[in-house]
Parts: sequence; structure tokens; C-alpha cells
Amino acid sequence: MTTEKLGIKIERNPPEDKLTQLGVKQWPKWGCPPSKFPWTYEAKETCYLLEGKVKVTPSGSNEAVEIGAGDLVVFPKGMSCTWDVSVGVDKHYKFE
Repeated sequence: MTTEKLGIKIERNPPEDKLTQLGVKQWPKWGCPPSKFPWTYEAKETCYLLEGKVKVTPSGSNEAVEIGAGDLVVFPKGMSCTWDVSVGVDKHYKFE
């Protein structure tokens, strides 16, 4: 089941066949240690977190969206936000 909060779509623990269908394991990987940084999405990003825990706060919002290991997440093009990484991230990602 996919939920949407503050424009960010999250599917927790999607079935393996969906990940295979999307080709997630062929996507590039990115990781970072615990840190806090601003980010703007120049394109729509779909990512699958293998490890980590992050609070993403869209610019202009006081609310954060929590994502973590096992989440398939879609960030909309044009979103500016702050990533607050509490547990180091390892993810597959794809920009469209």
C-alpha cells in the first residue's frame, strides 16, 4: 500500500516481484553517513532504501516524513527539502 505525505509517496516493504519488475537492483546506488543537508529534486526520483533512517522535511513545512530501510519512495520533481539522516543510508535510485 502506497501512502502520500507532503507530496512524498512511500510504499513500505513492497513485494519482491514489484522490485524485480521495476528493475531496482539494476539502478545505481548512493549512500551517506548520518548527516543533515538541503536537497532539491531536479527530476522525479524513485528510490529503494536498503539501509538507513531519514527524516525528510519539505521546504516551507514544519512536518517531516520518516523513511527507512525497506521503503520504496517517490520524490516529486521540483521539491526542495532537508534530509536529516540519523542512520547511514544505502539506497538504489532512479531519476526520470
